[in-house]
Order: sequence, then structure tokens, then C-alpha cells
Amino acid sequence: AVLRLENMVTASGGKIFATNGEKADFHTTLKKCEEAGGSVATPRNPGENFAILYFVKKFNSYAYLGIKKSPIPSKFQFLDGIQLSYTNWHSNEPSGKGEEECVEMYTDGTWNDKRCNQNRLIVCQF
Repeated sequence: AVLRLENMVTASGGKIFATNGEKADFHTTLKKCEEAGGSVATPRNPGENFAILYFVKKFNSYAYLGIKKSPIPSKFQFLDGIQLSYTNWHSNEPSGKGEEECVEMYTDGTWNDKRCNQNRLIVCQF
């Protein structure tokens, strides 16, 4: 069983990030991570962003992040409501003008605001 986890777990900043390679919409991703005892991967510094990027590159698939649109127009926040202290937005992002409430990571590690109904790689943190 341990061998099955090879290349499926990374660690940074005291957090462990993991994926099983499955994809889902944001709400399913949230549920799957909670069922596993964790939460959606949320980079709070460049090292954690890089740890999540490892999976995005390995599976060549964008991944949702644990970030959502804030009640403040054009702002985003962590799922716990705390304002972002670290960001890595792609140039000219966020651009959704209120309709893109979720955030995905591109294969270069930058972020994009996105509608929550797309299937993206499930990456959880523990």
C-alpha cells in the first residue's frame, strides 16, 4: 500500500499535500478532501505553491485551490474567510468580474479565477 503513494504525496511548510489523480468540480473536490480528513490544497507561500505545482505538472492538469471569491468585489479569500496574504495570479487575473468564484492553478504555477463547475485535479492538504 505504501508503494501506491509514491509520487502522490509532497510536503511543505508543515503541510502534506496529496492526490489520487482523480478530477472533479470544486464542490466535489471540497467534499472528497473533507472526507479524507483534510481540505482543498491552499498555498500560503511560494514553497506550498511549488508543492501543489508538482502534482499539476505530473498529471498535466489544472487543480482547484482552497481559495474563493470574497464578498468584497474583485477580491478573493481563503476558504476560512481570511484575506489572501500570498498570491500568484497569472497576468491580467483575476478577470472573472464576479462570475468566476473559484481559483485554479495553471501548469506554470500561476493562478486563474474560474467557474466552479469544471473538472480539475483533486489535491488535498493535511
